[in-house]
Amino acid sequence: MASIQQLQQTLKLTFGLVPVIAGLDKFTNLLANWTDYLSSFMTGIVPLAPEAFMKAVGVIEIVAGILVLVRPLIGAYVVMAWLICIALQLVMGGHYFDVAVRDLVMAVGAYTLAQLTRLQAAGKA
Repeated sequence: MASIQQLQQTLKLTFGLVPVIAGLDKFTNLLANWTDYLSSFMTGIVPLAPEAFMKAVGVIEIVAGILVLVRPLIGAYVVMAWLICIALQLVMGGHYFDVAVRDLVMAVGAYTLAQLTRLQAAGKA
């Protein structure tokens, strides 16, 4: 049976590495054409070309992932909030509801990482 520390470490690696990989892919579009996920609402209010905006998003995701790896309590909350924002943006766009739901589930996982990290720091895990 896995220990709480093993579970926390698994979530830490997941929510650290996945945002870094997704962020790096914003520069290459090997995994997806990321601009397809931008709602018309977002493209209407952001004063950047969609490609430039997604590169900025990539930088934010890389920083968030590194933050999870270095400071998992803070980083997990940042990633959780980021995933919720992405889900809301997708819902506002009226498309990709499946991805929005997946991101909300991932946000719950990031919250779980934050709580496990908090318990571990308090010596309760």
